[in-house]
Amino acid sequence: MSLWFAHPLFLPSVIVGITIVLWATSLLPEFITALLFFTAAMVAKIAPPEVIFGGFASSAFWLVFSGFVLGVAIRKTGLADRAARALSAKLTDSWLQMVASVVLLSYALAFVMPSNMGRIALLMPIVAAMAARAGINEGTRSWYGLALAVGFGTFQLSATILPANVPNLVMSGAAEGSYGIHLNYVPYLLLHTPVLGILKGLILIGLICWLFPGRPHASREQTPSEPMSREEKRLAWMLAVVLTLWVTESWHGIGPAWTGLAAACVTLLPRVGFITGDEFASGVNIRTCIYVAGILGLAITVTQTGIGSAVGDALLHVMPLDPARPFTSFLALTGITTALNFIMTANGVPALFTTLAQSFADATGFPLLSVIMIQVLGYSTPLLPYQASPIVVAMALGKVPARSGMLLCLALAVVTYLVLLPLDYAWFSVLGKL
Repeated sequence: MSLWFAHPLFLPSVIVGITIVLWATSLLPEFITALLFFTAAMVAKIAPPEVIFGGFASSAFWLVFSGFVLGVAIRKTGLADRAARALSAKLTDSWLQMVASVVLLSYALAFVMPSNMGRIALLMPIVAAMAARAGINEGTRSWYGLALAVGFGTFQLSATILPANVPNLVMSGAAEGSYGIHLNYVPYLLLHTPVLGILKGLILIGLICWLFPGRPHASREQTPSEPMSREEKRLAWMLAVVLTLWVTESWHGIGPAWTGLAAACVTLLPRVGFITGDEFASGVNIRTCIYVAGILGLAITVTQTGIGSAVGDALLHVMPLDPARPFTSFLALTGITTALNFIMTANGVPALFTTLAQSFADATGFPLLSVIMIQVLGYSTPLLPYQASPIVVAMALGKVPARSGMLLCLALAVVTYLVLLPLDYAWFSVLGKL
């Protein structure tokens, strides 16, 4: 026992483990758990400050922050309600149609907009206004379903589009840095979209309609919309510029986070911007920003302290990886990704899993590239909301209780592993990847 206490990973593992349990059980508000993690990690000196607080330096954190600011402006100017008016006239005839349209919008936007957080920030105020026009009030189960449709549709389905979310980019960078493998857009899309995009999207729509039933009232408003105000036009032009810069990131090299932050600064400028200091204070959810920084900081800490590598090595020795049983090996690799998701969250899993991929390939007999690709199903299917920060942000924007988010997470994970995993294995086999 004394050897355990003396092990250099004992104290970091205890702090990380307690933090994960608190987030998973919601015994404390999420932002308080994040603050406790920062405090305990610094007092115990388990990592340098730049590692523990690395989440605040992450582009994902600043995308969350700028997304909140832009969301306040979109709602205040009336732009959200105008977009919702156009959508609600055609998409609120039935609950199935409404949920399907939100999921489809979330997925379609991922093809042109590279940031999960940016897409959520853009969609949530529009969906909220559309829901209000259809008679669905915030705080109801049906509203929770729509908010979760944005979060889950944005994060889980975008995993099938290579540049559309952070874990994909981490995996791509790790594959290139470790093995010189460059992932290509179209082959990646072909490999993952049929099962993890289209089929999973249909299952997501069905689960939301079942778990969060609603009865929207089709808009009967016949009065024409008023002309756009000067503020709406200015904000619409600014958002168009931001969206263009997001889509063309590969040309100019400016990350989506910094484009969004620049737009947020313009939004806040006196006389030039759109919201006041008081509106910023009341509309920007600093609690969620701290929570996201805590999630990202924990993932970085797990990697830098060596906890992730130790867990990965242990899983390599206990999981049934056998070239003679390819389906069992496929299942085991997905299980490894799922296990790592508990301690590293979705953004951190690809960094570790990809570096261990050669060992997994040797143990299973699978091609190295296929082993790298198998992890997508695991990290894109969180069992708990905290494992995917975009889902956390969508829940915070929609004021969705933790219990509702956990319910959909678990239900979708169960169906994914029972139904989609065998289909994914079959699709890999059809394409000759195994």
